[in-house]
Amino acid sequence: MSTANLQAIEDFKADVIACQKCPRLREYCLDVAQKKKKQFIDDDYWGLPVPSFGDPNARILVMGLAPAAHGSNRTGRPFTGDGTDGMGTSDFLARSLWRMSLANQPTARQRDDGLELTDVWYSAIVRCAPPANKPTREETEFCGEYLPRELALLKNVKVIVALGKLSFDQMLRTYGAMGIAIPRPRPKFGHGALIELDGAIPLLGTYHASRQNTQTGRLSEPMLDAIFEKALEIAAR
Repeated sequence: MSTANLQAIEDFKADVIACQKCPRLREYCLDVAQKKKKQFIDDDYWGLPVPSFGDPNARILVMGLAPAAHGSNRTGRPFTGDGTDGMGTSDFLARSLWRMSLANQPTARQRDDGLELTDVWYSAIVRCAPPANKPTREETEFCGEYLPRELALLKNVKVIVALGKLSFDQMLRTYGAMGIAIPRPRPKFGHGALIELDGAIPLLGTYHASRQNTQTGRLSEPMLDAIFEKALEIAAR
C-alpha cells in the first residue's frame, strides 16, 4: 500500500476519533469513562469514538456493531478488553484469528498489548459505545456515513465478516446507499450466510461472539474457526 493511502487511512481514523455527531453517545461514553467500572478503576479510559484497527492490506474485514462500554470504550481499540477471563468477545475472536494464523497472539486485553492482525481489519457499524448496547437508527445512520469511505480506503478487502444480525443488516443498507441493487426479498442473516451481490464485497454472516452466544454454545470455537476458514477461501479467489 502506498504511503499516501496509509496516510489517508490515518486521516480517516483521526476524523472518526474527532466525531461529535451524536450527543447522546458522546455524553454516555464520557460518563462511563469518568465513573469507570470497579474492576478497571485504575485504568485511563479512552472515552472517544473508537477507530478501526488491523492490517491496512487486509483481505478480511471483521465488522462489529459497536464498542462495549468497558471494553473498547475503555481501551480505545476494537474488540479489545471486554473481559479478562478469556470468555469475552475480544479474546474469543482473537483466539480464532490466532488459530487461523491471522493474529500473533490469542488475547486482546489492552491497546498496547502487542496484538497484531495479519490480513484482517477490525471495524464497527457504530464507533461509540451506546447505552444498553442499542444505538438508535439515526446514530447508526450517522456512523454509517463513514463506511463507504473506509471501504474505498481498504483496497484489498475481498470479504466482510459481519458479527451478528445488526451488523449484517447495516452492511446491506450501506450497499443500498452506495447504489448496489439489493434483491427482494431482502437477504436474511444466518450463521454462515454468504451474500454476493454485483458490485459489492461478499458479505459473510456469523453469530456474534458475545457471552450470550459463546457460553450457551450457540457459537462454538470450531464454528467461528469455520467462518474464518470460509473467509480465507473467499479472499483467495
